[in-house]
Amino acid sequence: MGRAKTWTRRAFIVASVAVAGGVAFGYWRYKTPYDNPLLAELEDGESAITPYVRIDQSGVTIIVPRAEMGQGVQTTLAALVAEELDVAFEDIAVEHGPASRAYYNATALEEGLPLAATNLSDFAEGVRAFVDVPGKLLGLQITGGSSSTPDAYVKMRKAGAAARSVMLQAAADRLGADLASLDTRDGAVVTSEGMSLTYAELAVAAAQIEPPDDPPLKSPSQWKLLGRSLPRVDMLDKCTGAAQYSIDVKLPGMLFATVRMNPRLGAPMNGYDASAAESMPGVVNVVPLDGGVAVVATNTWYAFKAADAIEFEWGDADYPDTTAAQFAEIEAAFGRRRDSRFRNDGDVERSLIEGADVEQEYRVPYLAHATMEPLNAVAYLRDGRLDIWAGNQAPTQALKEGAAIAGGQPICTLIGQASSIRRALRSLFAAANRLIADPELFELIRGSDAQAAQRRYLVDELVAQLSNIEQSAAASVAI
Repeated sequence: MGRAKTWTRRAFIVASVAVAGGVAFGYWRYKTPYDNPLLAELEDGESAITPYVRIDQSGVTIIVPRAEMGQGVQTTLAALVAEELDVAFEDIAVEHGPASRAYYNATALEEGLPLAATNLSDFAEGVRAFVDVPGKLLGLQITGGSSSTPDAYVKMRKAGAAARSVMLQAAADRLGADLASLDTRDGAVVTSEGMSLTYAELAVAAAQIEPPDDPPLKSPSQWKLLGRSLPRVDMLDKCTGAAQYSIDVKLPGMLFATVRMNPRLGAPMNGYDASAAESMPGVVNVVPLDGGVAVVATNTWYAFKAADAIEFEWGDADYPDTTAAQFAEIEAAFGRRRDSRFRNDGDVERSLIEGADVEQEYRVPYLAHATMEPLNAVAYLRDGRLDIWAGNQAPTQALKEGAAIAGGQPICTLIGQASSIRRALRSLFAAANRLIADPELFELIRGSDAQAAQRRYLVDELVAQLSNIEQSAAASVAI
């Protein structure tokens, strides 16, 4: 399987190649690119190189490699490309694309720098600029820290501009026209006489042209999409119930499980009586965990009802169990050590003496950082291949965990990138490998997140004991 590519020695690389009668464009920094995430899915004779833009006979598809979590990132990032590509926003399709280190997010690493956000010194800005180097080397495809747009602002606009450039060149070659006499509009190259060639018509020829290393970008005064309110590409499906989540995945032979943990985060389970639950219809097994149990059943309802029938003896936590007592602990902590300070401008002590005293206290109770939907995931493991349906914010890490826990080097595919499921993914993958002697399918669902926030961490414990279940069938877990 060939790759139609030529790498330059410059810091910025743009690549394009034919894909299924079309052309894929990718733009990223540094000399050595990551492997193309699309190569494994291509048929003989096809090739592709890290696309942000795919143009084929069906039109223009923009790859947005960040999780859509309600922040509108699929719309914003798609607009960055569409603006420079000069295509009507209503004419594009948007896909998340595969999990790949090629879609690394360097800007997210800035959150970990020991620099205050208010520090705009040359040194601080230089350190932030350098973060792109370890960012690419780590290859973390992350959504978080309000970093999606800053990270994509240049590179995805460059991808659109590079695609537009080769479209112009392909049209000039076909028409024998002066490149300067051509322009682009609404997904087509147009001549001064009014003739037009769509990007789809030019895609195959454009694949043979090496894109510019550093294509010029539009000035803000030329923008037609950026800076304007655009219709959310995900809104219609979400409002009409057509959007598909991992919880909607249903495959033959599924098992489902739910988890009950000590409502006090980190506290132990001293004992439990599951005799009533084990005799209920549809229950496959009750698995003891560190701090709780998992109930595995043939459907979600059976799992939930059985979990409600278990009697628990919960241990105490090593922290106060009331809000008032927790506030007292926090208040006492202020006198134990001096907290960090990002800025120290002026003479505070003098101002307190000379000025009027101003004192105000704000208190907010502990709240769960919970999602609106029950966190969930589905894994399908067979013949050395693991397919995963799961909302998450770090798909490349999810693949790494899945491949490692499933054993060997299985083909690991992540499908769906909606909301965060955090550490539940790691446990899900292990469960898919250990829950069933001949594993096929396993679904994990977490409910009541707002009631017990610590359940986001419990799934790791579930994994350690799932090997006790001997059931040759597909499985699904609800927490």
